[in-house]
Amino acid sequence: MLVAACGVCGYGLKAAAQERVEFQLAADVVSQYIWRGQDCGAVSVQPALALSRAGLTLSAWGNLGISVPDDTKELDLTLSYSAAGFTVGVTDYWFSHPERRYFIYGEGRTGHLFEGFVGYDFGRVSAVWYTNFAGNDGINREGKRAYSSYAELQAPFRLGGIDWSATLGCVPYATSTYGVNGFAITNVGLRATRPLRVTDSFSLPLFAALIANPAAEQLHFVVGLTVGH
Repeated sequence: MLVAACGVCGYGLKAAAQERVEFQLAADVVSQYIWRGQDCGAVSVQPALALSRAGLTLSAWGNLGISVPDDTKELDLTLSYSAAGFTVGVTDYWFSHPERRYFIYGEGRTGHLFEGFVGYDFGRVSAVWYTNFAGNDGINREGKRAYSSYAELQAPFRLGGIDWSATLGCVPYATSTYGVNGFAITNVGLRATRPLRVTDSFSLPLFAALIANPAAEQLHFVVGLTVGH
C-alpha cells in the first residue's frame, strides 16, 4: 500500500486508479503524533480528504494538537499519480513554525517544506523514497541545504483476524531535519487495526502502533480511532 499523506507511522489516504471521481473524508484522533519515528506532538486530531480520478489524487491532511494547544499546527497538500504499482508525487508541508502566516515563502522564514516522492507497490511490500527540494529544509554537516531524504518499506499482512502493517524507515545521509549525522534507521513500526463496535450496525477502526526510533533511542506506543471513509 502506497500512501501520499502524513500520519502515525506513515499511514494516510490511499491513492487508487479508477475511472470515476472518488472522494474520501476521514479524521484520526491519536494519543500521540509520531511521524517517521519523530515525536511531533501530543493528543491530536488529524483530518484528511482526497479527490481521485484515473490514478490522479489531490489530498489535504492536517494535524491540530488537542491536549497541548501550543503544538505545531500542520497542513499538507499532496498531488500524486499512481499507475501499474508506481506512485509519484509532490507534497507541500506547512507548519505553524517558524512563520505562522501561510503565504510566506521567503527562505529562512517560511513554514513550508516541499518534498517529492516516488514509490512502487510490489504487493506484499511497498517501497517509497522521499526528498525535500525546497522550503524550510534542514542542513547537512557542511552547513548547506541537506535535500533531506527518507526511505520506507511497508508490509501489510493479516494475522489473528486483525489487519497488521510492519514499517521500516531510514534517513540515508546527514540532515538536521531528522537530527542525524549520517545513515540512520529512524522508524521501525508495527501497527494493528480492528473494528471497534459501537452499535450492531456501526463500528470505528481502532488502531494501535508500536514505533521505535533506534537513532534517537526512543520508543512510542500510539492508539487512535478513525472516523469517516
